[in-house]
Amino acid sequence: MTNSKLSPTQLRTYHADGFLIVRNFCSAAETALLYQAATGNETMKQHALDLNDQTGKKTKLSLWFTPGNAPFGYLTRSEKMVHSVAELLDDATPVCHFHSKLMQKEPRVGGAWEWHQDYGYWYKNQFMFPDRMISVMVALTPANKENGCLQVIKGSHKLGRVNHGFAGEQVGADMVMVENALKTMELVYCELNAGDALFFHANLLHRSEANVSDHPRWSIISCYNSQSNLAYNETSTSWKTAVAVVPDEAILHWETQPLSDADFLKKENDPALKETGWEKGIKI
Repeated sequence: MTNSKLSPTQLRTYHADGFLIVRNFCSAAETALLYQAATGNETMKQHALDLNDQTGKKTKLSLWFTPGNAPFGYLTRSEKMVHSVAELLDDATPVCHFHSKLMQKEPRVGGAWEWHQDYGYWYKNQFMFPDRMISVMVALTPANKENGCLQVIKGSHKLGRVNHGFAGEQVGADMVMVENALKTMELVYCELNAGDALFFHANLLHRSEANVSDHPRWSIISCYNSQSNLAYNETSTSWKTAVAVVPDEAILHWETQPLSDADFLKKENDPALKETGWEKGIKI
């Protein structure tokens, strides 16, 4: 793709560390609009799933597959997003949108996430190549240590896939490997301001603490796949559909349409989730 959005230094940082923080990725106006869309959308609320951590604290998420023409869809499909993802994936085939999820960690009750890799779940979908998959978190509110920001193990994407097993309702990475990684590599707290973006590799080990603050931590996470990266056990189709890119101005200025109710993940209607919990790969 043309229209480079990232510098050579940023590209080197991502490949060396497995993650990249881009400050002010969304403007204040864009972030305000997205947060309003998140908190005021009844469809989002209706499809929010409650996930328990090991202490019983809950985190809510809403997940959908087709980006659509809602504000979140325009962010997911924006030039700055798709071109940045294309540069980081460095694959000749088009960028596809696997799924997006709205993460809702409410004050005092928002739960923790165990150590895991996204590919620890996506492996179950039989995606062939983790290097051709990436997640992008855009903070809608500040994320810091107090409210449970993302923690990553710098460079851990180079370990390859780590075995995953259940920890309560969640699926976590083999803790022996995690503890060895923490002895070997640097633990980084990815503190973000509203509007900052965090790009991270599918094999990067990451986790987050519960939100014990008086402030919410909300974010949108969009997950992408190169069209060349086939999945042999995935029932959705967005992962192989090239993103229809829109100009950045669409987020603020284009007419919007609501997300399709049918395009949301519904836990009770998904046989794979009934049988294997969250191994289908929807967590962060």
